[in-house]
Amino acid sequence: MGAKGTETRCKLLGATRALVEKHGYFGAGLNQIIETSGAPRGSLYFHFPGGKDQLVAEAVAQAGSEITALIDQAEPGDTATAVTSLLTVFGDRLEASDWHHGCPVATVTLDVAAANDTIQAECAAAYAAWEGALRIRLQADGRSDAADLAAAILAMIEGALLLARAQRNREPLERVARTIHAML
Repeated sequence: MGAKGTETRCKLLGATRALVEKHGYFGAGLNQIIETSGAPRGSLYFHFPGGKDQLVAEAVAQAGSEITALIDQAEPGDTATAVTSLLTVFGDRLEASDWHHGCPVATVTLDVAAANDTIQAECAAAYAAWEGALRIRLQADGRSDAADLAAAILAMIEGALLLARAQRNREPLERVARTIHAML
């Protein structure tokens, strides 16, 4: 694929990510994705022959990889600081988007994971990668309860994001950061 094709594909993925995160799977139609991306209509099925499901699944996978990288890039040995940094990034995204862009996977998960196996698999893979990255950090910190603690921390992060979005303030994120610091 040439540079122009790669650019078009990236535009389509970026538009999809933004729209499904803000409006959910059902609130982001193909016409909106094409309009937002500025890509030619024919490019959609050229790059994503599986249509909307393939496009959304790849957007979820891309977003999931970015969050995993954020968890992985923090300094080893201090999981509490890594989680606080992640919560800060999420809080910044929420505020900058006027409380529309929280977790890049949660909105899609809530919309279609129960009924769409393709997208459910990508959502599950993203969450498994985040939990795995947290578990590895906690194991490096010497925690024997790393698996359980990673699941609890992920659940706390997701819950805090939901509450912050509902309340339109960062306080739930800050409270969870303090609680995680106390736990660790």
